[in-house]
Amino acid sequence: MEIIRELALSFIFGLLGILVMAIGYKVFDWMIPLDFNKELENKNLAVGIMIAGLLIGIAIIVSRVVAA
Repeated sequence: MEIIRELALSFIFGLLGILVMAIGYKVFDWMIPLDFNKELENKNLAVGIMIAGLLIGIAIIVSRVVAA
């Protein structure tokens, strides 16, 4: 029974982490006056690296909060 509880908590925290990352991306997209999707379609490597760094930073914060 303990395994099921741990799996359920992992699933919930995983979904919560993904939701927080999506919200963080949307807020960042709203704050910066640049169409990230259009730039990514044009294969702008700098924008891709910037978004990857943003998502990694948010993921580190979320993992610290979940671990606490």
